[in-house]
Amino acid sequence: MGAGFSGLGGGVEESTNHGGSLQSKPSLGDMPENCISSILMYLDPPEICKLARLNRAFRGASWADFVWESKLPSNYKFLVREILHENPQNLAKKEIYARLCRPNRFDNGTKEVWLEKSSGKVCISFSSKALRITGIDDRRYWNYIPTEESRFQTVAYLRQIWWVEILGELELEFPLGTYSIFFRLQLGKASKRFGRRVCNLDQVHGWDIKPVRFQFSVSNGQHALSECYLCDPGNWVHYHAGDFVIENPSKPTKIKFSMIQIDCTHTKGGLCVDSVLICPKEFREKFKQV
Repeated sequence: MGAGFSGLGGGVEESTNHGGSLQSKPSLGDMPENCISSILMYLDPPEICKLARLNRAFRGASWADFVWESKLPSNYKFLVREILHENPQNLAKKEIYARLCRPNRFDNGTKEVWLEKSSGKVCISFSSKALRITGIDDRRYWNYIPTEESRFQTVAYLRQIWWVEILGELELEFPLGTYSIFFRLQLGKASKRFGRRVCNLDQVHGWDIKPVRFQFSVSNGQHALSECYLCDPGNWVHYHAGDFVIENPSKPTKIKFSMIQIDCTHTKGGLCVDSVLICPKEFREKFKQV
């Protein structure tokens, strides 16, 4: 009778024939790389990376440009030129994907763009220093404070002011899809005391009298306006400003957004402004939001 074994990692399967001699049977390691690459095209990036560890054939197949080009966003050449400052033709597609999945700073380090690793979707974050904040240069009203709770390690903190106006804008090529805009804010100033997080709420006031207005406009004619009261003191909250749709990814889209509370009948204070996030709409559930 015949007896045999197989190795998933590309080992050789052997069996004895009736004459007693050994014969080799095909294994995963014998598959042509182009066939393996064609299969990998239908998998998500994390699954491709796992299979690349199986054996040499899968590792080689995982570097095929057509595999990773199918995972890259349609604007990847724009991102490579404008953000990585490289020529897309000089880089392998897998390297481009890996580098774009890292947080890539631009505009003097005040903004970040990255790809979500599993889907290749584009996300963008604006630090507080990328925003135009009325009164930011007057330390009686605002000041920047260091914190480990921000991806930019710094947030803008409002002590007290009558007029709150925060503006931002961006021009970028976006892939097709629907995107959401969030303001990441916190009432209160967090710090660590004896290794524990504490949040000082002493200067928090004025946010329960009138709502804050969030609005944005897009160069393709879309715009939105929403109002809400800031809430949940001591915790970071993503306030949803609205959604916009990209239907023409072949040209840059300009977006302007703002957060305003300009009722001068009362002062406002105790607010931390971390960032503004633009991400695909399907990621909304990942954020604590209002």
